[in-house]
Amino acid sequence: MNSRVSPRTLPIIASCLCMFWIGAFIFGLPGVMAPYWQNKFQVEERIVSQTLFWILVAIGSFMFVAGRLQERYGPTVMVALGTFIMGVNTIFLGWYTSIIGVYAWAFSMGMASTFLYLPSLTVVQRWHPMRRGLVTGLVNLVFGISASFMSPVFNKMLAHFSPILMTAVLGALALATGFAVSPYMKFPHMSDQQFVNPTTDKAPVLGKDFSVKQSLQTKNFWLLWLTWALAGGAGFAMVTLSTLFGLQMGLNMNSAVIILSAFGLTNGLSRIVSGYISDWMGRNITMTISFFLAGTAYIIMPHIQGVVLWSVTAAFIGYGFGTLFAVSAPLATDCFGLKHFGSIFGLVFTAYGFIAGPLGPILSGYLLEYTTYDWVFGYLGVFFLISSILIWFVKPSDYYSSIRIASGAHSRAA
Repeated sequence: MNSRVSPRTLPIIASCLCMFWIGAFIFGLPGVMAPYWQNKFQVEERIVSQTLFWILVAIGSFMFVAGRLQERYGPTVMVALGTFIMGVNTIFLGWYTSIIGVYAWAFSMGMASTFLYLPSLTVVQRWHPMRRGLVTGLVNLVFGISASFMSPVFNKMLAHFSPILMTAVLGALALATGFAVSPYMKFPHMSDQQFVNPTTDKAPVLGKDFSVKQSLQTKNFWLLWLTWALAGGAGFAMVTLSTLFGLQMGLNMNSAVIILSAFGLTNGLSRIVSGYISDWMGRNITMTISFFLAGTAYIIMPHIQGVVLWSVTAAFIGYGFGTLFAVSAPLATDCFGLKHFGSIFGLVFTAYGFIAGPLGPILSGYLLEYTTYDWVFGYLGVFFLISSILIWFVKPSDYYSSIRIASGAHSRAA
């Protein structure tokens, strides 16, 4: 990278680049390859939908671990490790002869995402403490929007190349990108403080630094946890349901991918838009409005006709899903501070990994065997609507009040 680039800008560029391929692989590749896997392995829709479940299981299993390892080894090592897991496993994806191999690949993508995502969010917040919503939104923008650009590319590659060649090329590109940017993934040192807090900035306002144990004793943590379980499951289910719904409605694959691309586009764009808006309008109201619109879109989607309207509703769902990613991170630091952000946010992600998967992709796949998309999209929409209520009550001020009350009570007792 150009050494003349500002020290404050380099970590943002590096964080965005290291999130590009993992976002494309998680949010784009399963949706494009779902019909191919279903035909090749002669399995039902619900079996293919479980691919997303294994991504989420890995995220739930490793996000907290990634937070702890980051505190010990630093973000550079974590990004290099995540890149290796992502690239090598994608290279071999085309060789698998059963859905079990695809599940293994999905699990490895979930694991790799934890080693890439947490360092990216933490690094940019450390370098830009006054603009945490904006910079985490930018990283999440690349994470989400990469699938929108790459899904049509994946579809064309699958049509013109063998799966072995396709995945080998994609895996190699991911390896090259990740290893190139990993040296720039680092926290600011004392000598960098002039760049972190230039004289034009005010002092950053962050939440009190909570330990992991302290955070678990607060209602804010569990409200965030439940929000990730419900909104996370509802949003992630659209990754495979988008193309399968389009095909069920009589579209060809090229047209069905348009629905997935619309979802991916706003899934990415909302991350910087909502992140920026949340810096001045507030985290809670930003997420509440986005979740309400996403829930409403899910409910009406099966009752309208045409690829344009389906794409519009998918776009609203993508917007709500992207907002979940973009605004949750700065909201968590508002509540818990930055010192143990990786570990605490990793625990929040256990809801996404262990609960969102069964509630979203898994349950929707099973229900589609016995019901219609009216019922499936209806309950997923309700998840978003419930989340819009839960997130409203995540208030950092509640922590400051409880701290003062607890401190006063302790002093009187003493």
